[in-house]
Amino acid sequence: MPFVYTTNLSEVRALAEQQARMAGLPDERVVDFVIAVGEVAGNTVRHAKSPGSMRIWSDGKQVICEIRDAGVIADPLAGSAPPPRDADGGHGLWLVNQVCDRVDLHSDSAGTVIRMYMSLP
Repeated sequence: MPFVYTTNLSEVRALAEQQARMAGLPDERVVDFVIAVGEVAGNTVRHAKSPGSMRIWSDGKQVICEIRDAGVIADPLAGSAPPPRDADGGHGLWLVNQVCDRVDLHSDSAGTVIRMYMSLP
């Protein structure tokens, strides 16, 4: 069952940490996972202006977090390259792509789905 959030990102981060630890992610990667999940959830609050939903699961090889919201990301390659030095935004998704082993982004008129993957040892 997805966890729905509107503004309380501390709950999002706490759940991400709990699930990552339960899946067996090493401590240093738990921190990265929590940062990535918090960044994407924060984008929901800041940009989508809609509730977000989060699901986290493990398939035994990786821990996966999926975040959905009603926002639309116009650039399908958002976060795949560092933003310009003078950019006011765009750093968050780039950071997420740096700390996760894989990031999938799908966005259309129905909303945005971002999946973050981290490999387990």
